[in-house]
Amino acid sequence: MSSHGPAIPMSSHPVRGLKGTAHVPGDKSISHRSLILGAMAVGETRVFDLLEGEDVLRTAEAMRAFGAEVTDHGGGEWSVHGVGVGGFAEPEDVVDCGNSGTGVRLIMGAMATTPIVATFTGDASLRSRPMGRITDPISLFGARAHGRTGGRLPMTIEGAAAAMPVDYRVPMPSAQVKSAVLLAGLNAPGMTVVTEAEATRDHTERMLRGFGADLSVEETPEGRVIRLRGQPELTPQTIRVPRDPSSAAFPVAAALITEGSDVLVPGIGLNPTRAGLFETLREMGADLTYENPRDESGEPVADLRARYSPDMKGIEVPPERAPSMIDEYPILSVVASFAEGKTMMRGVSELRVKESDRIDAMARGLEANGVRVEEGEDWWCVRGMGARGVPGGGLAAARLDHRIAMSFMCLGMGAKRAVRIDDAGPIATSFPIFETLMSNIGARLTRDNS
Repeated sequence: MSSHGPAIPMSSHPVRGLKGTAHVPGDKSISHRSLILGAMAVGETRVFDLLEGEDVLRTAEAMRAFGAEVTDHGGGEWSVHGVGVGGFAEPEDVVDCGNSGTGVRLIMGAMATTPIVATFTGDASLRSRPMGRITDPISLFGARAHGRTGGRLPMTIEGAAAAMPVDYRVPMPSAQVKSAVLLAGLNAPGMTVVTEAEATRDHTERMLRGFGADLSVEETPEGRVIRLRGQPELTPQTIRVPRDPSSAAFPVAAALITEGSDVLVPGIGLNPTRAGLFETLREMGADLTYENPRDESGEPVADLRARYSPDMKGIEVPPERAPSMIDEYPILSVVASFAEGKTMMRGVSELRVKESDRIDAMARGLEANGVRVEEGEDWWCVRGMGARGVPGGGLAAARLDHRIAMSFMCLGMGAKRAVRIDDAGPIATSFPIFETLMSNIGARLTRDNS
């Protein structure tokens, strides 16, 4: 039994010739932020192509709990009637964020400078994840947090009664932490300053500007310095959410490792702070091209075409690239299994505290399918077996982690024998149409308990 209901064991069988067009869902990061910033604006924000996975739906429900009017009009079209900066109401019940680390951390930041009290919880995976990285900086604004030992959910946040702006240096590369501090800074008078040594995904900065916030970004020798003037009146927006590059990673990777494949994945957001995986794949020799580049809602977008690439080579991934592809290392390790030579990934300690310990989860699952892996606290190395060289035939534990589950389903498509996972249920948190989409381009996925 998983926190998503009864476990759904699933197998992915070897196939040839994945072909067609894969329309992946909207970007999860932008979907979360569209709902939260829409709730903090005054008036109606319209959102098109919202990702309707469980994580984002939890954020929509949370914004209702804080007093915004959030409406699903069908077909990915939503509207949010906001309550303004500082206008959040106190929720009447516990706010359940499910599996969403992004959702809970951003919402904690958004309410931290409003004098209300809210209690947050989540599923078993989320309750095991550290929240100190958020509660520490929001305490500088005057908020107070009361949680379980180790700073874990369930947790009650008392918003600051008289918030003060902060000058905060993010101690680790984390878009969630940076964004939570900026959202908290919206309701603090004066200038909130956030410095990050390494640039992380910048959707929050782009979207804050779009909603009318006074925000500037400066590159300095000390790092990337973001300045936000507090207490603006945010202006409602019309947002068309680009397709999610993290979701696109799965059909792209599957095509690269599956003989005879040619797959088009249209409308993918290629924000430079998110496109590290695709850059890495091309350095490995992947036949991956960008078609029809364009700009949508302030974000660079293109159609990706991925073809079977039997001559890929292992590389050393630059550690400074980690923030731009931190969620994609699991699927990169799958592609690396089909390359020649070693792929070394360094500076990835953040993977240890995601929905699962993703380094350990991928290492154990790859080993169960005949792939050699070496690992340390903040690095790991996959010894590639070349095109069609992965034996497969093993069982991998998904560990309530959607990206682990999808990565092993892609492994099975190019392996010699089927690959099985113990539970595909978590996939719905970010990619509810994964099974249908992959089947439509030629994958053979079977539910083993049906």
